[in-house]
Amino acid sequence: MTYDFTTILDRRGEDALALDALGTGGNAPEAPAAGFDAIPMWVADMNFPVLPAIQDALIARVREPHFGYFEPRDEYFDRIIAWQRDRHGLEGIDRAAIGYENGVLGGLVSCVQAFAAPGEAVLVHSPTYIGFTHSLENAGYRIVHSPLVQDAEGIWRMDYEDMARKIAEHGIHVVVFCSPHNPSGRVWERAEIEQAMEAYRTGRCVVVSDEIWSDIIMPGHTHVPTLSVSEDARRRTVALYAPSKTFNLAGLVGSYHIIADEYLRDRVRAQASKSHYNAMNVLSMHAAIAAYGAEGRVWVDELCAVLDGNIAWACAHIAERYPGIRLMRPQGTYMLFLDCTRFCAERGMTLDELLRAGWRVGVGWQDGRPFHGPCHIRMNLALPRTRVEEAFARLDGVL
Repeated sequence: MTYDFTTILDRRGEDALALDALGTGGNAPEAPAAGFDAIPMWVADMNFPVLPAIQDALIARVREPHFGYFEPRDEYFDRIIAWQRDRHGLEGIDRAAIGYENGVLGGLVSCVQAFAAPGEAVLVHSPTYIGFTHSLENAGYRIVHSPLVQDAEGIWRMDYEDMARKIAEHGIHVVVFCSPHNPSGRVWERAEIEQAMEAYRTGRCVVVSDEIWSDIIMPGHTHVPTLSVSEDARRRTVALYAPSKTFNLAGLVGSYHIIADEYLRDRVRAQASKSHYNAMNVLSMHAAIAAYGAEGRVWVDELCAVLDGNIAWACAHIAERYPGIRLMRPQGTYMLFLDCTRFCAERGMTLDELLRAGWRVGVGWQDGRPFHGPCHIRMNLALPRTRVEEAFARLDGVL
């Protein structure tokens, strides 16, 4: 390995929600009992040192003693275009198609507001990323869920008939498509996206495609950009991206959209401009330029290899020690979505009791019910392997 994925970072008190929010209520896990340190496995950020080139770029820019108004550098757009072309095969994208967003969720809300009035319905697959739920409901929209279903092998699948029926029944004009899917970890195949886009085309829907996880793909799987599957998809899709999930830069804030269609682009940008708040940060720009450079390509390849190893180890351990827990091995992302229904039933325990058993020994896993998993736990594996193994050793001791 060229880069460091083994150092155990102590992020306590250093602006890390994953640790500093423990025990504060809300969606945060409870703080561990005395004698146990916390192993953060809930917030979807990583516990690895950042790509050194990003730190170097930020340090170099901070040494320049001015932080006034600025325009994005050409290099910012060039790096995005090259990254999407070389990593994901997205061709024919120019600078005009790229626009800054203050976070993917902010971009989501702007897109929905551009094409649907408050009170109208928006289609979302479930299980559902909790950020979609909060953002859409806070903006006054009504969420209609189309549940994913698991086949005999446990693979999450879209129910196209259910999607088409609900689009028609609820007069839906905007859908949210999560690709790769969070929290299930599913990486959609081209044929699946094509079939979904056909349902959206029939319903004349605008598609907001959240592709923030598109770089974190396990070996044997390929991310297919929604924009790439057909000419119709290019005309009706707003794709949302960010280097934040890939390179652990969420605290810097900085996402972007790719919109090939000029009409969609004008509507989205007009909506986003109304608050005069959707403005790029100069440091996040320099971080993105560094992330999408040559060093970043190597770093992400090594990251995915490390995560694939963690996922393989954890899934094998769960299958051996906790046969009542059902899960699909993630094809992308670094999150496990554990169905604990049978496990809890066989032991006469509730999901709350199971969660607290882990929390007490410092395993900060996350309640999956806000993600529409009725008896589920979401678990982050983006930690050094030694910490993953320590977490499961502690679970073995209490379960």
